[in-house]
Amino acid sequence: MSSEEETSQTSSSSMSPPPSCSSPTAHFIGKKEDIVKAGRVTKLVNRCRDVLVLYHQGQLHAMDMRCYHAGGALQHGDIEEFNGRLCIVCPWHKYKITLEEGEGLYQAVDDPTTKPLRTYWRSKGIKQRIHKVTEVNGDVYVTLNDSSEAIESDTYQTERFRTGSLTAQPKPWK
Repeated sequence: MSSEEETSQTSSSSMSPPPSCSSPTAHFIGKKEDIVKAGRVTKLVNRCRDVLVLYHQGQLHAMDMRCYHAGGALQHGDIEEFNGRLCIVCPWHKYKITLEEGEGLYQAVDDPTTKPLRTYWRSKGIKQRIHKVTEVNGDVYVTLNDSSEAIESDTYQTERFRTGSLTAQPKPWK
């Protein structure tokens, strides 16, 4: 790869988008300097997929914009490290999603009857569709992941969720 072209994010797992969406085309997202300044941008790509592109620690990442669990707006999530892996934390229910693979992480317990509890991070598997980000001469492009494997975040890539308001936060737990 040339110095002018930098691939920051790829993934080999996910579900088949709707037929009109499965295009190997690189879609222009914006200028890298603008994305770096904003930190995160969202864009409807190919009129069929809402994508979040974010810049963190010198790298660009792209994934489906809505959390696989309940459709939370990931552009409002914090980036945190869990067991050495960078994750976006859904602002609605605190689900942790790795930036590199789209894995859902959870904290497991060895033996709940033993005190003190010993916890460790485990994977739920790939839950969030990750897309390829490419930079060419300061322009950022996303190529939609066209894997035919079903991914839970695909649930929220329909017109129903695109037109519905996801800005409202759920009621706090009591």
